[in-house]
Amino acid sequence: MAITVKKVVLWRRELDNRAGALAAVLQPLALAGADLQIAMGYRFPGNETRAAVELAPVEGKKAAAAAQTAGLQPSGIPTLIVTGDNRPGLGYAISRGMADAGINMAFLVAQVVGRRYSAIFGFESQADADRAAAVIKRTAAARPKRK
Repeated sequence: MAITVKKVVLWRRELDNRAGALAAVLQPLALAGADLQIAMGYRFPGNETRAAVELAPVEGKKAAAAAQTAGLQPSGIPTLIVTGDNRPGLGYAISRGMADAGINMAFLVAQVVGRRYSAIFGFESQADADRAAAVIKRTAAARPKRK
């Protein structure tokens, strides 16, 4: 099963929750030719006037300068982007493997498009991210058990 596990820096900005805020953050990156895989935006629970935007990966000097122009900063959250071939039960298998290894995730966003999945994982420490990368690779490579 094809899988890619890549360490990335998650860039983040807190801002006012208003129409056009996301477009304003993305514009400098688009003009710089940044090729983002992940863009997350969300309101803060209990304070709907504030929001956050998180992006990854921001690669190269031009894209990093554009991200800073947009008010984004590296978040410091150890982050992995994972892509691969989907199969039923894979999300459970990965989460079970992390649980068995004692790894706590700070966040997870995942989706399946066609037969492929993409996920971004955040962790409490770089050591957890490193251990999680090994768990994810091992789990994705394992053959599912047949009934």
